Amino acid sequence: MSWSQRKLGELCEITSSKRIFYSEYVESGVPFYRSKEIIESSQGMEISEPLFISEEKYEEIKNKFGVPTAGDMLLTSVGTIGVPYIVKDSDRFYFKDGNLTWFRKYSTDVIPEYIYFWVRSTEGQGVLNNTTIGSSQKALTISSLKKIEIAVPPVNSQKAIVKMLSVYDNLIENNQKQIKLLEEAVQRLYKEWFVDLHFPGYEDAVIVDGVPEGWAVCKLGNIVAINSENISKNYPYSHIEYVDLGSVRLGHINEITSYTLANAPGRAKRIAQDGDTIWGMVRPNLRSYALVMHPSIRNVYSTGFAVISPKKVPFTYLYCLVTQDSFIGYLINCTNGAAYPAVKPEHFEKAIVLKPNDQVLGRFHEIAEPIFRKIENLDKNIASLAEARDRLLPKLMSGEIEV
Repeated sequence: MSWSQRKLGELCEITSSKRIFYSEYVESGVPFYRSKEIIESSQGMEISEPLFISEEKYEEIKNKFGVPTAGDMLLTSVGTIGVPYIVKDSDRFYFKDGNLTWFRKYSTDVIPEYIYFWVRSTEGQGVLNNTTIGSSQKALTISSLKKIEIAVPPVNSQKAIVKMLSVYDNLIENNQKQIKLLEEAVQRLYKEWFVDLHFPGYEDAVIVDGVPEGWAVCKLGNIVAINSENISKNYPYSHIEYVDLGSVRLGHINEITSYTLANAPGRAKRIAQDGDTIWGMVRPNLRSYALVMHPSIRNVYSTGFAVISPKKVPFTYLYCLVTQDSFIGYLINCTNGAAYPAVKPEHFEKAIVLKPNDQVLGRFHEIAEPIFRKIENLDKNIASLAEARDRLLPKLMSGEIEV
């Protein structure tokens, strides 16, 4: 198989997203993505803080600048470097900021997905990181990206490589869709029982001071423990698996980093058990929370998290409770500091919450726990698929494995 060295600038047009200064948002319409939302999309995550523009504004932008079309690739190029996103047929959006590089109008010598997988390869990430400028905030320039040379096989070989790698991505995407459906199902059940108060037997329930008889309104600290376990001086392991604040978003732990204990970050202190919820205390609007399920004995979490351990309620109820929009709004209102808005463990402890009776909690847990355990298994499957894909990727992109 004959490979050639080609500059990216020869293979496609490379331009930047045009920064649009606009503040007249609408409740629904065409998504107006920021670069961080491209990252969320690339990881199969639901957009945390979507913005929308009107159809009329979208058409105006489309006529003036053009808009992303299927096969175009977007690349994060300021701050967070090298996260690619291939635009799908169903995508319809524009960019809010100029922190994305836009690859489009490809030559006949390359298919977009091949460049996408090259960017995701170890080689591609290394080249991009070595091409950045700036010290306080790294950035990729269009001129430097155009000069990068990559090894390009014939188009038929590119298609074969992409097909093999896409099998893994498609399976991962299917698992992510299942997880989303399961998460929505359990949240709907929580809302029906504990927000709308349509729990089993609600027709005959006696309401006292706005809550069913036998239920209680109390402080969260009365039914949970906060940060109850930390690494001690006698911690027995020399290596840890560390979960940092930036690796957790919207209910998922996206990355775990291995360290020797001696070289671990100073914030690597918290311990969590199965059924605990970790909640990022910095910028709670980012929703950096996740349910911990069967953690490794070497898992350690940042002190940037509040580790919430259920004591008088099932973990299923607790997790749903502290991930509701109303609870997140409470945390946001408790933040101190403009540049570094954060909450403290006592803000969690003082939160006023509803504690249903044990019978209703038990019935909810019987339904919800199998759902959360299935999500756990799907997450593990995703991790295994990603690991297998990432082992195969460099071998295919280097020609070590012929197709």
